[in-house]
Amino acid sequence: MAQNKTSAESDGRAVTLKSVAARVGFSPGTISAVLNDAPSAKHIPKATRERIVAAARKMDYRPNFFARSLRTFTIGVIAYEIGDGYSSSIIAGIEDCARRKDYFFVIGVHRHDLELFEKYFRLLLQRGAEGIITVDFNLPHSLPVPAVAIPGHTQNEGVTNIVLDHRRAAELALKHLMELGHRNIAVFKGHPESADSQHRWNAVEEVALEIGLELDSRLVIQIDSTDSTPRVGYPYGEQLIEKKRPFTALFAYNDISAMGAIRAFQEAGLHVPGDISVVGFDDIPGAAFHYPSLTTIRQPLRRMGEMAVEMLVGQIEREKEWQREIAVQPEIVIRESTGPVRS
Repeated sequence: MAQNKTSAESDGRAVTLKSVAARVGFSPGTISAVLNDAPSAKHIPKATRERIVAAARKMDYRPNFFARSLRTFTIGVIAYEIGDGYSSSIIAGIEDCARRKDYFFVIGVHRHDLELFEKYFRLLLQRGAEGIITVDFNLPHSLPVPAVAIPGHTQNEGVTNIVLDHRRAAELALKHLMELGHRNIAVFKGHPESADSQHRWNAVEEVALEIGLELDSRLVIQIDSTDSTPRVGYPYGEQLIEKKRPFTALFAYNDISAMGAIRAFQEAGLHVPGDISVVGFDDIPGAAFHYPSLTTIRQPLRRMGEMAVEMLVGQIEREKEWQREIAVQPEIVIRESTGPVRS
């Protein structure tokens, strides 16, 4: 009696990645990563890789040349969340550059939760991601595939950090306010788990000392809310008013906290910028259309997303060497929310 033949031999159809995946119980992305010796395959246990290769040989799997010629790689993006102005601007840059380079990207969220980050990271690798981009997350360790952190402040082998010059940013904001006559300046510090928070505050302290600006610690407010809408700044704006400490300007951690604070000031009968000038940070799309339009420190968020893809794809395709850091420069955008101190 003749031995049983493979499905390809018995019905004349070619064995596909899906066929091999069904045989061994893994996703087609995992099968593709192993059989194409992709960087993400390094994350897959050796025994599993050997099992996949053995199954492909037994089934006489032969990659289709046409399909391989159309193959596009995948990169993973893990952001704090997707819909806020900061992340969405970066993701827009990632999408634009990835599309130009014929790469797909898949998004997960981390919520500053290491366990959640690790779950999404493993899932993305299992789905064939060749590299990872993180948004607003300080990676605690290196990854088995090329990675780019926006922003990044930890030093991990194989991870490229895209960082803003926060000292220059603080200088632009504080000097602008001082030139308008402001000396009593309140400051919102970012949530401790936000990747830029401590570095930005350190820069503010250094620049204030250098230019002779004395910061009143009672006017320095720590944001501890994880809200990613303008509501985040509203209660802290109220706190500043309740402290009964004189201040004529606010330098907020980001645009959304600045917008929320402005609402609190207005509801208290204060005018911006007549009574209080406000400077934000990021220049998210809504900053120019807020009322009053927001003076802010612009980060090139979309460009940062593009740079991350350029670096990541260059490493995946072995066309670029790893860089530990890529620095980007801020600029100040002066709009309606800042004005001279009333005499």
